Amino acid sequence: MSQSPGEPPRAQPAPDGAADETALSVGLQPEAAADRPHPAQGRTLVVLSVAQALGGLSNGVALGVGSLLVEQVTGRAELAGLAATLLTLGGAGLAVPLARLAQRRGRRIALTTGTLLALAGAVILAVGGSLDSPLLVLPGFFVLGGAMAVNLQSRFAATDLSTPRHRGRDLSLVVWMTTIGVVIGPNLIGPGDALGLALGLPHLVGAYVISAVAMAITAAVLWVLLRPDPLLESRVGLPPQTERPRLRLRAHPRALAAVIAVAAAHSTMVGVMALTPVHLDHAGQHLGVIGFTMSAHTAGMYALSPLFGWLTDRVGARATVLTGAVILLLAIAANLALPASLAPIGLALLGLGWSAATVAGSTLVAAAVELPLRPALQGRSDLVMGLCAAAAGAAAGPILGVVGYAGLNLAMLPVIAALVVAAILATRVRDRAA
Repeated sequence: MSQSPGEPPRAQPAPDGAADETALSVGLQPEAAADRPHPAQGRTLVVLSVAQALGGLSNGVALGVGSLLVEQVTGRAELAGLAATLLTLGGAGLAVPLARLAQRRGRRIALTTGTLLALAGAVILAVGGSLDSPLLVLPGFFVLGGAMAVNLQSRFAATDLSTPRHRGRDLSLVVWMTTIGVVIGPNLIGPGDALGLALGLPHLVGAYVISAVAMAITAAVLWVLLRPDPLLESRVGLPPQTERPRLRLRAHPRALAAVIAVAAAHSTMVGVMALTPVHLDHAGQHLGVIGFTMSAHTAGMYALSPLFGWLTDRVGARATVLTGAVILLLAIAANLALPASLAPIGLALLGLGWSAATVAGSTLVAAAVELPLRPALQGRSDLVMGLCAAAAGAAAGPILGVVGYAGLNLAMLPVIAALVVAAILATRVRDRAA
């Protein structure tokens, strides 16, 4: 189409249809999508980033001693994995209710509510640990899953006021801030235990005192500073809704494909990662190697997320998700070919592949439907993601027992294939005349 004299220059579409993927997914032409940053977006990103770092710190402390606390109160080592499982299930179970709350009342109230639930979970864990009561400790981890739900939904909150060309960047910045908490949190386990003992609390319980304090500060930050509410602000100027919109995924095949892509990437990561420490222990590796391997994995998950956000904006979500799939395949190849002493290489690649696919896939989810339906889709995506991760983690143990670590890695190949197919389906450009 020709451009009239004096008309402001139109923005050129990004390579590989990066702008098309988001604009067309909601029925807009790329030129019709505003490309000027919202005045409140910078403040929103700062507040969400601070909250994400504090939340990650709380999770790092709490989960770092979770398995030990479960073993301590139950007296059964085989139940230690319930801490991570219940935390994951709690995050998945709370995803949809918090998304519905965001839909009705905005992000500030939803994220603050999830954080207060996590605070209650930390308090329940501290009390349960003090009373040596598994009946309190195990539900406490489920309630603490509110922190995981907030962690996931914060990345979508970062995109509420984003321009189409910077959606991946903004989302990945909030994801990256998790790195601070994940790195610092485990290092506070020792000081937390010393604090707890000084307060007269039993061994391991002090960590949940620190977790509760971090959650309280996070809730205050979100409640006081997340103004204007990014989701409510994004609706300014839109016609008022006469009825609550309902999401039917069957009517949005590209949105469904985006949800599947994120879930497949997450399941691949969790399925391999969950049993790698057990594999290394059986292979005779000492705790130093196991710890370094998991640190390399965590670094891969978060440290380069801004790079993958930038790639999503520059070359498109499809190309970035497919890059993640290739890196996941390289991780499986490394796990198959390298000795156990070099496991950090494979696990770092596993984290990198997850980061690329999840950042780009979440960017697709963030804009896969019309604005009124986005919180509902985002909540369902987090629910599916969490349930698939829990299933992958639960299945990894029996698979490892039957076919070994090599078989466990090979079992992830169909999941990666599903990731590739879903990414292609989620980014098909619809007919502009439709």
